[in-house]
Amino acid sequence: MTTLENRPTTTPDWAALPAPASPDEWLARAREVRTILAADAAARDQAGATPYAEIALLKDSGLVTLLGPVERGGGGQEWPLAYRVVREVAAGDGSIGQLLGYHYLWFWAARLVGTPEQIAAVEADATRNRWFFGGAVNPRDADVVIRDDGDHIVYNGRKSFSTGSKVSDVTVLEGVLDGTDTHVFAIVPSDQPGITFHDDWDNIGQRLTESGSVTISEVHVPWGAAAGFVDKAFQPRVYNTLNVPTIQLVFVSFYLGVARGALETAVEYTRTQTRAWLHGGHERAVDEPYQLDLYGDLASKLWAVEALADQVAQEGLAIHRDAANVTERQRGEHEVRVAAVKARATDVALEVTSRVLEGTGARSTTRALGFDRFWRNVRTHTLHDPVFYKRREVGAYLLKDELPEPTWYS
Repeated sequence: MTTLENRPTTTPDWAALPAPASPDEWLARAREVRTILAADAAARDQAGATPYAEIALLKDSGLVTLLGPVERGGGGQEWPLAYRVVREVAAGDGSIGQLLGYHYLWFWAARLVGTPEQIAAVEADATRNRWFFGGAVNPRDADVVIRDDGDHIVYNGRKSFSTGSKVSDVTVLEGVLDGTDTHVFAIVPSDQPGITFHDDWDNIGQRLTESGSVTISEVHVPWGAAAGFVDKAFQPRVYNTLNVPTIQLVFVSFYLGVARGALETAVEYTRTQTRAWLHGGHERAVDEPYQLDLYGDLASKLWAVEALADQVAQEGLAIHRDAANVTERQRGEHEVRVAAVKARATDVALEVTSRVLEGTGARSTTRALGFDRFWRNVRTHTLHDPVFYKRREVGAYLLKDELPEPTWYS
């Protein structure tokens, strides 16, 4: 078992290699990162230390620039590949997979709601400098109030969650303009006196995501940096509402990644460590019918949801490529498909991460092996928003041709 004391201290010299140029090359790079993370994932989960080294790994590998413009040194890739990269990284470490997925979301947030000028500036700077993004966003509560201060807006308040912000270069802030119901997003430096991290993330899973609370005090942002605003007025379009389908597919990606990590780790353990049951009539665990049935069942379910996730991601690609012309109908039908795969990914990931222990056996429950982390990680994040409402969206569409109304969660 690898521990923090004997974890690998060297990584590939990616700077000396050509940057990945194709989806296959990017996936190969993601698998390298996965292997490094998996080597001591259990020990790091138990230590719960702030993942500065893991974020440096994501930067050094170039994965943080996957969606960035090629002319600025980025990968120039699109969302279907980003989801698969998140899945690979999460198979090695669910927390770091989530952080990478959220980074992609916040990197893309400028494209979601920004003006053309804002998009160009943010993506150029973020790609060139390999910024890592965090986010202090929880639009369910009006817990951060924004004051209009002439040429600037000023953020004040507290967010219950700020995933990744402590280890980020920049943070996406969200708040409500005082006296209105208008939400305003802006990107600010994370390391500044006006942002205080409280280090109070102490949940059972996703322990390395730095998702604790944050206080925001007198953080000034020029009105020109308020995402999507021109002359203090927001410029709406249907594409702005793609935040939920996109973030839900990121959730799907790291749920499935964690499940794959659990399955493949358990398969290796059962092949090499699990003993056949003494009354089963077999010398090897891998010959026992119940083992063959268990792993065949879990793999079949996981592969099916992975295929559905890939298909739904491809369906959304047309929307992302034609952001100016997406219709409410297109958006709504895509959200229904996303809701369906979110529901199935939740159920399957919970089942896989729980039931693999039936195959590994009693000796695999030692704390050093940390097999429980896979289930803890999935169980923690799948409570983000109720899966029941995702199934309801699908049923309402089928029975009543009812499209989900765009909200912060649908």
